Amino acid sequence: MSGLLPRRAWLAGGAAMAALPAVARAQAAWPAQPIRLVVPFAPGGTTDLVARLLTQGLTARLGQPVIIENRPGAGATVGSAQVAAAAPDGLTLLMSNVASQGVAPSLYRNLRYDAVRDFTHIALVVENPVVFVANPRFVPRSLTEVVRFAQEAPRGLDIASSGSGSTNHLLIVQFGQATGARVNHVPYRGAGPAMTDVIAEVVPMMSDSLPSAAGHLRSGSVRGVAMASAARHPAFPEIATFREQGIDAVSNSWFGISAPAGLPAPIVERLSREIGLVLADPAVRARFAEIGATVGALSPAGYADFVAAEVEKWRPVVLASGAQVD
Repeated sequence: MSGLLPRRAWLAGGAAMAALPAVARAQAAWPAQPIRLVVPFAPGGTTDLVARLLTQGLTARLGQPVIIENRPGAGATVGSAQVAAAAPDGLTLLMSNVASQGVAPSLYRNLRYDAVRDFTHIALVVENPVVFVANPRFVPRSLTEVVRFAQEAPRGLDIASSGSGSTNHLLIVQFGQATGARVNHVPYRGAGPAMTDVIAEVVPMMSDSLPSAAGHLRSGSVRGVAMASAARHPAFPEIATFREQGIDAVSNSWFGISAPAGLPAPIVERLSREIGLVLADPAVRARFAEIGATVGALSPAGYADFVAAEVEKWRPVVLASGAQVD
């Protein structure tokens, strides 16, 4: 029996050694099949728009289709939880964002994932300000007039957003707290459906990320009321900021690429490199600039630190708002 043990150990060790090159080869050959990019909002919003602009170049660079899968619900936490539970094989990615990774940990009592530990954060893609827009036929033009309308209307003013827990939602809360205006948050399952209802006059106003509102602002189907940026945005200099209109509010959204925790380092490095090359393309940068988005530039470690900092940044904001979701 004693003579068998070394042989068994040798066989086990040999099998392990044989397996290592196979794992390395599999990682080197990645991706050998299509990649699923989960967008945790409905089509038509900023998260979806950013994902589509990015995947065009990423598909070409990786040699495999990067297929967008919209999984909206619960302020981007439904799709995010699905990615957190997926295999860390590089075939399931998440369009991570400020709602799912920054705000949700403080907003949701029973969140099904840890925004930092349950993901491999790979790259920040873009950042952009939030903007209040209104149907062109909505009479109030400035924030002062909006406040007066909200105070005088029998049931206050309805303002839509892409969903509970987004920076768009929290800006509505901050606006109501700062002015005393009676505002009613109307959450949707994405910016696209909310914008459709603003244009159709179902709701008079919405708080939206600038990229998804940009096309509608340019076409005149909605009108800009206030930009939550530190200064007027170069893409829309005609829209006054919240600060210019007497309300000290600055609010930005951000979007990046993340994967389940435990993604092998070679895949992380490849994805980070290819995303960086896509974002360095002058045509891609010009398109993002056109819709009011600023391209990000963070390493995987830098993006992981950024997400962790955002969790801490938004905690006091959510607590001050009094918002809480089961």
